[in-house]
Amino acid sequence: MTELLKALEKVDGLRPSVPEPARSWISWDVDTLAVDVEDGLVCVRVVATRLPLALTEAGAALRSVLLGTQWESAVVRIVVTDVDKRALDHLNGS
Repeated sequence: MTELLKALEKVDGLRPSVPEPARSWISWDVDTLAVDVEDGLVCVRVVATRLPLALTEAGAALRSVLLGTQWESAVVRIVVTDVDKRALDHLNGS
């Protein structure tokens, strides 16, 4: 999971989606809550911090981490759970 999160960090405009209250009371890396890995599915929940969405780039980055692992053939699902307000600032001239 850590390697998937590191790959996601390199994609401009997306960040892991985790409940904000969890950040204040969980002492370990809460970003891991954004990743679910099952036999045939890798699901990463993200928040868009910029538009347009960089989903193709994110998918390629995540897929590269899975090469050579038991999840190499898994479906990679990226779920956008929210859009950060700053991603929409350009719509009102900010």
